[in-house]
Amino acid sequence: MTSSRESTAYLTVSCKDRPGIVAAVSGFLFSKDANIIHSDQHSSDPVGGRFFLRMKFHLSGIESNLDKFKQEFSEKVADKFDMDWSLNPAWIRKKTAILVSKFDHALMDLLWRAKRDELFTEITMVISNHPDLREAVESFGVTFHHVPVEKDKKEESEKKIIELLKGNADLVILARYMQILTPKLIDAYPGKIINIHHSFLPAFVGADPYRRAGERGVKLIGATAHYVTEELDQGPIIEQDVIRVSHRHDIEELKILGRDIERQVLSRAVKWHLSERVLIDGNKTVVFI
Repeated sequence: MTSSRESTAYLTVSCKDRPGIVAAVSGFLFSKDANIIHSDQHSSDPVGGRFFLRMKFHLSGIESNLDKFKQEFSEKVADKFDMDWSLNPAWIRKKTAILVSKFDHALMDLLWRAKRDELFTEITMVISNHPDLREAVESFGVTFHHVPVEKDKKEESEKKIIELLKGNADLVILARYMQILTPKLIDAYPGKIINIHHSFLPAFVGADPYRRAGERGVKLIGATAHYVTEELDQGPIIEQDVIRVSHRHDIEELKILGRDIERQVLSRAVKWHLSERVLIDGNKTVVFI
């Protein structure tokens, strides 16, 4: 039995909406004897809007002709419609690096899911500004790097992080990494750094947000996964979720519930990114699920 990923690829497209886009793409795939397995599309406005497309297709032998296939698609279809597009093989695992501080709930969930193949990725390393999680990470057979971040020496630390990531990360996950990234690191991985953080109404920033949320009697707590941009916690949102709480929950129970929903939201966002389901539209996303 062959793997469901063998000879299978993801094609994603965004461009100005106009008639004939789907016909051109599907016609090209038909000319190559490709079989479209799944197709999703969205238009922000049929008149002057932006068009988004994700296709998953099977084509025997594409593994040995991927570059030629890309070149022909560019010349015959993409250039004509001025497309922003990507074609990524489904049979190759993306390399993922995880940055973390001391909170381990999101990290351990990702390691567990990757080991069970729920996330189709190769976790190449975990980088932390604290040494606490080394043993837990290495128990999964994953390399752990301790890169301390000293006051007024953040750039030196990030330079070392960038060196570690080079060639080893198609995706970077901030699994409760309690440091603000500099533009240099963000610019090195545009649209490829995912962060997770809690979400409250009203918003509580800074230290001990669960205690302050409990003191205000919040009724909903949640989590947000988003791409990282230079504007703190303002990048395109990939996934969000909430759960209802009440006066019966004490602070520790709120933290347990919060950690649980952070794990779920982050794992969904990562899974969708890995399967090319997320297309960035300015400061928004189109997520085909």
